[in-house]
Amino acid sequence: MKKIIVLLLCIFLFGCSSTKSFDGKDRPSSRGALQVVGTQLCGADGKEIMLRGISSHGVSLSHMYTNPDTYHEISATMGANVMRLALYTWGVGSVGYCTGGDKKTLYQDVLNGVQYAKENNMYVIVDWHILEDGDPTIHQEEAKEFFARISEDCKDETHVLYEICNEPNKTDWPTIRAYAEEIIPIIRENDPDSVIIVGTPNWSQDVDIAAQDPLEYDNLLYTLHFYSATHKEALRDKAQNALNKGLPLFVTEFGICSSSGGFPLDIEEAELWIDFLEERGISYVMWNFSKTGEACAALRADCLKTKDYVREDFSQTGQWLIDTIARRSQK
Repeated sequence: MKKIIVLLLCIFLFGCSSTKSFDGKDRPSSRGALQVVGTQLCGADGKEIMLRGISSHGVSLSHMYTNPDTYHEISATMGANVMRLALYTWGVGSVGYCTGGDKKTLYQDVLNGVQYAKENNMYVIVDWHILEDGDPTIHQEEAKEFFARISEDCKDETHVLYEICNEPNKTDWPTIRAYAEEIIPIIRENDPDSVIIVGTPNWSQDVDIAAQDPLEYDNLLYTLHFYSATHKEALRDKAQNALNKGLPLFVTEFGICSSSGGFPLDIEEAELWIDFLEERGISYVMWNFSKTGEACAALRADCLKTKDYVREDFSQTGQWLIDTIARRSQK
């Protein structure tokens, strides 16, 4: 009899630990459609919300993780309340959506990710992942087609945010701003109240420059990216200057390593960054959910699982994020 009681208790406790994150205060089921009020991301009730989560390593590179089981793990085991779907626009072979990738499969993976996030009570960021191509206007026509289609398919979903250019580089804010002026109305035609995230110059670091001439739309956020072993107080000063000018920010990508995605880790500086973000109500998403063996990868390189993760399956980076989300979301 005692063995049965103990077994039932273990099942109960395991069940609670594996699903408790679904009842968090900052989930779509409790906060609904998002909006931007001043410099703050807020829920449907107009009160501040904090999104804390992780990005895919790229939709084309993360097909094995685009399934209901893995999304359950990201939500329940990692505690994330937001998932970012990074759709690379440029890349060799099947990687780039605009450079020879299988558009049908990649688009379906994005739609599947949106659905799996919904099923697991997470917000989701659809990320048009400008990187090597640098200037978002290079694939502007493809961007128009993509965002017209995805905003039509997701217009009734209250958990979707649109990131229209990940890390513009080798270009300037007037060019990015003009690109955004083309894309935002296309999204808003289908999804008029959606939250849209706009990239900023210099790999989404020069938020202070964007703050000098922001776009004239409601419900916009601007990207700030950092890697703690590379970007330190000087970039936080840029962010503070942008906030002082009223620019709302979202860290849609960061790492606790160098900007290359490699070692070293700088956890001390990462904690300073998280303190900065939490104190100002700036949401953040870590790069990335993969087993690549890079310092930025959340899983160990030898982890072949897509479900039933235990702590030892996660890298030092992944364990740090799990602990950070657990600690910060309880406040």
